[in-house]
Amino acid sequence: MTSPSPTYAPASASGATRAQVPADADRQERRDPSVGQLLSAVTSDLQTLFRKEIELAKAEVKQEASTAGKAAGMYGGAGFAGYMVLLFLSLAAVLGLSNVMDGGWAALIVTAVWAVVAGVLFLMGRARMRTVSPTPEQTVETMKENAAWARHPTR
Repeated sequence: MTSPSPTYAPASASGATRAQVPADADRQERRDPSVGQLLSAVTSDLQTLFRKEIELAKAEVKQEASTAGKAAGMYGGAGFAGYMVLLFLSLAAVLGLSNVMDGGWAALIVTAVWAVVAGVLFLMGRARMRTVSPTPEQTVETMKENAAWARHPTR
């Protein structure tokens, strides 16, 4: 079988001939992607972008939660050890003060001191816990940049 012969682009209206280029190749060079193809590409890119943003947010939240969990565990261990030390120091203080005054008054004085210490430690702990940020700040920033780009992609 013989293959069909290629069709060639016609000569210009002035009669001048141009190089004999197959018309199919000429059309192929000028073919732009359709609107549907462009929308499909943009949609695919946006889906990938949002998936990556979600992965970034998960990673940031996981890292913050891990850091906060480790810190809380250390606070717990230190708190128990401190409790034991303070228990025996308090007992020693009560016994020491009971040599100078009645044992009931000695215990009341030591208890009042520990109440003040507990209040100060509570306020300090609350202030430090407020510094933990549960918001994935890097992800929020990049999402804002993505939204700005989506509104004005040429800027």
